[in-house]
Amino acid sequence: MTKGRITAALAAAALGITLGASAAMAAPLCTDFGFAGLLAKCNKAELPPITLSAGKPLAEAPLALQSGAYYEIEIIADGTQELAITGPEFFRAIWMDEIVINDIEVRPMAIDSLEFDDEGTAEFSFIAIKPGRYELRIPGSTGESQRVQITIQ
Repeated sequence: MTKGRITAALAAAALGITLGASAAMAAPLCTDFGFAGLLAKCNKAELPPITLSAGKPLAEAPLALQSGAYYEIEIIADGTQELAITGPEFFRAIWMDEIVINDIEVRPMAIDSLEFDDEGTAEFSFIAIKPGRYELRIPGSTGESQRVQITIQ
């Protein structure tokens, strides 16, 4: 086993990932982290917003994330209806840095859902951790447009 493969195996073990012969290794967005580590500017990406609006789709397309990369996403409610978004499996597969609402920064240990009683914006900052397929959805809805599929590679 090469030194790089050993390092990757140790990092994967720390995250609870197993490396098989056919396992695809997901890499962060950059390799020169410097002192900032995973929070380095080169490892950040901004995702398209998720929109909460009566009768409109949450997102234009599914989201594909890279394990180890830092992301920011806005969830925007237009106030047409009191709506929530839930995704406990997804929220447990990421490390949440902060949620910003009206310039107030919240650093939660865990989150299951977020509800908007009126129009507003919440910005989530997080690091994708656990590879898999997840979804964020409007609770109680069954329509395909009322959910967004998220894959962490």
